[in-house]
Amino acid sequence: MITSLSEISKPIKTELDKFGDIFKSSMKSKIGLVDLIARYIIRQKGKKIRPLLVLLSAKVAGGVNDRSYRGAVLVELLHTATLVHDDVVDNADKRRNFWSVNKVFKNKVAVLMGDYLLSRGLMIAVDGKDYDFLGVITNTVKRMSEGELLQIQKTRKLNIDEETYFRIITDKTASLLETCCEIGALSSSNNSEYHKAMKQFGESIGIAFQIRDDIMDYEGKAKLIGKPVGGDIKEKKITLPLIYSLTQVSNGEASNIRKMIKNGHSKESVNEIIDFVRRNKGIDYALDKAHSYTLKAKEALKVFPDSQSKIALEALVDFVIDRKN
Repeated sequence: MITSLSEISKPIKTELDKFGDIFKSSMKSKIGLVDLIARYIIRQKGKKIRPLLVLLSAKVAGGVNDRSYRGAVLVELLHTATLVHDDVVDNADKRRNFWSVNKVFKNKVAVLMGDYLLSRGLMIAVDGKDYDFLGVITNTVKRMSEGELLQIQKTRKLNIDEETYFRIITDKTASLLETCCEIGALSSSNNSEYHKAMKQFGESIGIAFQIRDDIMDYEGKAKLIGKPVGGDIKEKKITLPLIYSLTQVSNGEASNIRKMIKNGHSKESVNEIIDFVRRNKGIDYALDKAHSYTLKAKEALKVFPDSQSKIALEALVDFVIDRKN
């Protein structure tokens, strides 16, 4: 059984190494400060899930080529730009145990650097005449922004229901993974059935990924992914385990929990909310939902011929749901 990202990456190890070199060169600038920040960002790059998805999707649909690399660089530059901007919005000091760009270089520089990264990605697609990529990616940026703004709107009123939750995570998180898989398939095949299947795979694995992430906030494992246990509660984020639990109790008890979320940031109130979710099977319900999306993801892969890359994508589905960090 494949249990690590390094094992999942084996079918495209050579391609990922080549991607790394191309990605570094894509960020270079004649402006010294831009180059300095780019090198700082590269030092703290994480698991490379997104380029991994682009390249595996390309390989399973036909084969990795120059367009596949440009697509992988495009989505990774977009992703990096959003992280830099997010840290400014959240006033975050650290990312993956490194000082954030805004902490080191200040907010104005961080915002401009995020803009630079996004524009570099778009220019790479324009220069390569990858206009189909541009259509996909601009829609993704719109969806990610709308998802974030909808979450902010609903968080203020603490009235997120299950339908709204899925709309938020589909746009805010899953849309980029969906884009990775669609661009990968677009880069290597003209088969519209393959494009549709990889798009479905990406959306499904993205939703499962976010639900699993939200569950960790209630499991005592959130510290492993760089955030404190109960961090979502302190930020007044109402996610699926809590949404379900609130539907299992009386209106009065649900109202009391919402008041606690609104007013309480103490360790005791956070622990009480976590216990409430556990008692009302919120974690079990969310896990069942995540599993249903992993099944959808695997179903989408059935259209592709058997290969090591297909096995790797199936293993990635299991990795997402079983991960501990």
